[in-house]
Amino acid sequence: MTTQTTAPQTLSKSTTATGLVPIPERVGRALALGGSILAVVSTFLAWTWTSAFPGDLTVYGYPGGLQVLVLITGALTTLFCLSSYGVQGLTWLTPAGADAAVKFGTLATFATAWYTVLAISVDLGGLVNLEPGGFIVAIATLTALVGALALPFQHPAPDPIDPDDTSWEHFKHNARHQWETVKTAFASGTAKPVGALPSYAEILIIVAVLGLGLTVFTYGIGTEYDELFIGFLISAGLGFAALTKSGLVAQASQITARHQNITICGAFVAAALFPFTQTDDQYATLGVYILIFATVALGLNIVVGLAGLLDLGYVAFLGVGAYAASLVSGSQSSPFGVQFPFWAAVLVGALASLVFGVLIGAPTLRLRGDYLAIVTLGFGEIFRITANNLDGTSGPDITNGSNGISAIPDLDILGFDFSKQHDIAGFAIGRFANYFFLMLLITAIVVLVFRRSGDSRIGRAWVAIREDETAALAMGINGFRVKLIAFAVGASLAGLAGTVQAHVTYTVTPEQYLFAGAIPPNSAFLLAAVVLGGMGTISGPLIGAALLYLIPNKLQFLGDYQLFAFGVALILLMRFRPEGLIPNRRRQLEFHEEAEAPTVLTKAGA
Repeated sequence: MTTQTTAPQTLSKSTTATGLVPIPERVGRALALGGSILAVVSTFLAWTWTSAFPGDLTVYGYPGGLQVLVLITGALTTLFCLSSYGVQGLTWLTPAGADAAVKFGTLATFATAWYTVLAISVDLGGLVNLEPGGFIVAIATLTALVGALALPFQHPAPDPIDPDDTSWEHFKHNARHQWETVKTAFASGTAKPVGALPSYAEILIIVAVLGLGLTVFTYGIGTEYDELFIGFLISAGLGFAALTKSGLVAQASQITARHQNITICGAFVAAALFPFTQTDDQYATLGVYILIFATVALGLNIVVGLAGLLDLGYVAFLGVGAYAASLVSGSQSSPFGVQFPFWAAVLVGALASLVFGVLIGAPTLRLRGDYLAIVTLGFGEIFRITANNLDGTSGPDITNGSNGISAIPDLDILGFDFSKQHDIAGFAIGRFANYFFLMLLITAIVVLVFRRSGDSRIGRAWVAIREDETAALAMGINGFRVKLIAFAVGASLAGLAGTVQAHVTYTVTPEQYLFAGAIPPNSAFLLAAVVLGGMGTISGPLIGAALLYLIPNKLQFLGDYQLFAFGVALILLMRFRPEGLIPNRRRQLEFHEEAEAPTVLTKAGA
């Protein structure tokens, strides 16, 4: 038996059109390369004559604002185009083929450039406000996109090779065949391929990937005006698609999977560096809220992603933890009049959520599917209404009704006052940065619990329940007990994050824990973060939560159209990447079975 593998993409000798645009492939490839290079050059020209447009695009020789995004996407596309020509030293950029990467790269450059040109025209009152650089970038990116659309959508068949030929072309063909074999073994995960990078090189790649992620996140969260953030979303989204099509994302995922412990530690180190990149607390505020939201989403991932239990009232457990901690943290609104140290308040919040998780799960977890979702949705609403009624009038005076528990004091742990600014290594760290580091520590604890439980016997039982509960029960798994443990663990992790949220926000009110709303955290956004990021993974919900918190916060200028635009973006993402941004391998196979079909085997000599 011999295995047939597909040779890597080579330039077709045919001059006929094989893409969407009816021009020869070689002409289209040249247009894509030339247009991308010209787009990069145009970023060093002025695009408008007045600095009234944000970013000051009037300077020659120094890209600014949205020009930087066009420069990055244009340079990336140029590298992909050169890789498609087989330029020595650049072919590693496109292990999965260059044509699809070129298409998405030119689309990213075109969309960012034309969005900028249209924004200038709309904001300043017409095309007359464009300088020659603006017209050049518009024409160049359009030309590059048209050329890319002329590229074939399927790899051309390789030219036949004479087995008696000992020429350089035959040597290259054999080398390509060996590389395809290496990639097949590499992708299967069964063995580390011969000739793979040494460990130190792979660790350096992980460091580079984490550094790139920190840079992209810091740039996105620090965008100073609305036009720049929208341009950032366009460039980052389509740029990520181009990197995915090139195969770089898959290779990076395989490397990080082999060094998972190093990757996780490096990710936390990169996150800890974020406050040091900020000059004030403005964006550190967003950072701490993103961590709270992401930690709660990771706890929900145990319930939904591992155990497969659809919980639509999960935000209530966050509220239980926040209320329990606020009642014992010395707030003047608390009827108890006690002030526990932080470690005790954390235990109270997590334990209270754990108790509520068991109390709610015990009578309801015998339900399945939509019925369980309806019950958990009802629990979320019951919690909010109950907290609103415990005001001394409709019920006992415990939560102070709609006014909530206010004036929650800042933390003071071992003499470290979280309300004050501290100098660390010459950097001024403010209040929200202090809470950012505390929340990062709690996130690390949640990640550790998720990993250890997911790899344990109980974690495998959760996955079995998720895949087929009837089959799991037939194999002797106690479904009710396993699901109750998942519910309890997920609830306690949400309560753990709620204790920090109470001190960060100073006030805990029932309106913070709705099923759906414009700003997270709420149950709908938490579930969307898990599905969007990737169910059953660690990094997926963290990235999904970061996006779902950051994007609505930055899109507030849209007013009533904010949720509409956000919903359209989610629909498009779920249409083209239903398995999530960082998918679990099993779910990826479920959604893309045709792309993961086993290699066809043929008889030797056939």
